[in-house]
Amino acid sequence: MADATLTIKRSITVRAVVTPRWKEDAERELSNAIANVDGQLSQLELEGQRLIDEIRHQSANPLDPRVQEQVGSLQEQVASKRAELDEQKRQMLEQQRQVRELEMEQIVEQGQIESICQVQVGDNLVEKLQAAVLVRDGLIEAIEAG
Repeated sequence: MADATLTIKRSITVRAVVTPRWKEDAERELSNAIANVDGQLSQLELEGQRLIDEIRHQSANPLDPRVQEQVGSLQEQVASKRAELDEQKRQMLEQQRQVRELEMEQIVEQGQIESICQVQVGDNLVEKLQAAVLVRDGLIEAIEAG
């Protein structure tokens, strides 16, 4: 059984070299994501108000405590979703600020991808699992295989 091998899945860290093109792409992606969140916020407000108006309009007595309870519940849901979207936007704005501060040729972690590899008795598992790819403007510049 000493010759037995096993195929395992491993995460590979993708690192990128900061270049003018990389910065432009990163800022554009973040700007688009921020605009998307702004659109979601606008839609949320419009839809929330439309539903509240609909609830009040359908009721014979808009001041009925049950109607007020429904409206209050809906307002809480809208406020919760708004807070969630505001937090997403705040994080994206912070990421955008960080991207602007990066220096050219600096290496940053860009994400993870998955790969498979073979392991066998005697292999150093830690080394096998530590793999990374370095890219410059989308082109692989180096592979650090474990």
